[in-house]
Amino acid sequence: MSEGSKEMEVQKQEVITSEEGERTKEGTVYVPRADIYETEDKVTVIADMPGVDENSVDITLEKNILTIRGFVQTQTFEHHTLSYAEYGVGDYERSFVLSNEIDRERIEATVKNGVLRLALPKQEAAKTRKIEVKTA
Repeated sequence: MSEGSKEMEVQKQEVITSEEGERTKEGTVYVPRADIYETEDKVTVIADMPGVDENSVDITLEKNILTIRGFVQTQTFEHHTLSYAEYGVGDYERSFVLSNEIDRERIEATVKNGVLRLALPKQEAAKTRKIEVKTA
């Protein structure tokens, strides 16, 4: 490890079930860790969801709430039982509140190797622009 850099171990965080609803599927649900980057044109969300592919991810947008859900199939082996596990396997769920700056019609999502990438383009009116200053 180089001087000045820090190493940090991050544990998976389980979703806390709200009183508004309960899951109909048994199993653990985790909050996927996410990085959010903003440029002049868009906001990019990168979420780690190991075990999820394009067929097992569900993304919904209702009003201003963008919700991502990833479903993981647990691996079982015939005639074997799990005696010890260091890695918890479960589904993923996380919600983000979008501002009115995001163009909802042009949101794109891709997933590769368990990493979900959301591109949230900004509306033209929300993009930064240079204002010319003139003398009076």
